Amino acid sequence: MNKTAQREAILQELRSSDSHPTANELYTVLRIKLPSISLGTVYRNLEQMAQVGMVREIETAGKQKRFDGVVDGHHHIRCPICDALKDAPSALFGKIDREVYEIMCAMECDSFNLEFSGQCRKCKNTKEEDRKCKSKKENF
Repeated sequence: MNKTAQREAILQELRSSDSHPTANELYTVLRIKLPSISLGTVYRNLEQMAQVGMVREIETAGKQKRFDGVVDGHHHIRCPICDALKDAPSALFGKIDREVYEIMCAMECDSFNLEFSGQCRKCKNTKEEDRKCKSKKENF
C-alpha cells in the first residue's frame, strides 16, 4: 500500500485509541486535524488496511463495524448498554485459545473472534445511581 498523509493519520489515530472506534468516530476526530478528509476516504482506507492486515475489523451482528489498531490475536469485552468495546485481559484466556485452536484445526478454520459481554463501569454506576434515586423517591 502506498503511504499517504491521510492513511498515516488514520492509522496513527486508530493505534492511539483503545476504544475500537467506528469509521464515523474516527472521521469526527480526524476532521479536526485534516479538515479536507472525507468520510468516504476514512471508510475506504480502513477497509483497505483491514484487507492487508494493518488493522483489525471487528464485526458483530446488528452493530457498526469497529476497527482495532492492534492486529495480534486478542479478545474483547463489549458493554451491551453503550456498546463500548475494550480489550479483554489476555492472561486469562490462554487455555481457551488453545482449546479453540484445536477445534479450529479439526474444522480447518483460519480465525475466530471471541467476545465477552458485560456492563462497563460507567453504565453500571449509572444504573446503581438510578436505583438509588428511585428508592429515594419511593420514600417520599
